[in-house]
Amino acid sequence: MGVTRSPTDAWVAQQLREATPYGQAPKYLIRDNDSKFGPSFARVARTSGIKILKTPYHAPRANAICERFLRSVRQECLDQLLIVQEKQLQRVLNGYVAYFNRARPHQGIAQQIPEQPSSVPTAQAAGNQVIALPVMGGLHYDSQWAA
Repeated sequence: MGVTRSPTDAWVAQQLREATPYGQAPKYLIRDNDSKFGPSFARVARTSGIKILKTPYHAPRANAICERFLRSVRQECLDQLLIVQEKQLQRVLNGYVAYFNRARPHQGIAQQIPEQPSSVPTAQAAGNQVIALPVMGGLHYDSQWAA
């Protein structure tokens, strides 16, 4: 996840390239009509086999999933920290994205976690003991069965 104050078409195209390595691209990409999504971005998306879906003009709720994620980032992460450098922001956002996908339950998928761990000890194997592991320096906690 890259961070910049003023994204350009070339910068956003490079972010898309880095986000889709080795042909692991999503089928669709929802985007708004901002000028930063120009011809370079469109070319990278097309060559990666991604179908671009543009949100309609004057319809702020059309991109609800992205807006919900951004709201979560702000409320659960950025509003709790004092960010002083761009590198710090990038480090914090990378940590939050990992937490968001690997530990945080999501309402939209029945309180499940998007990236389920490959092996989870059962309650009996853990002696019915739950531990709380700090995430992002203790900003959040991930509850897991004790091993």
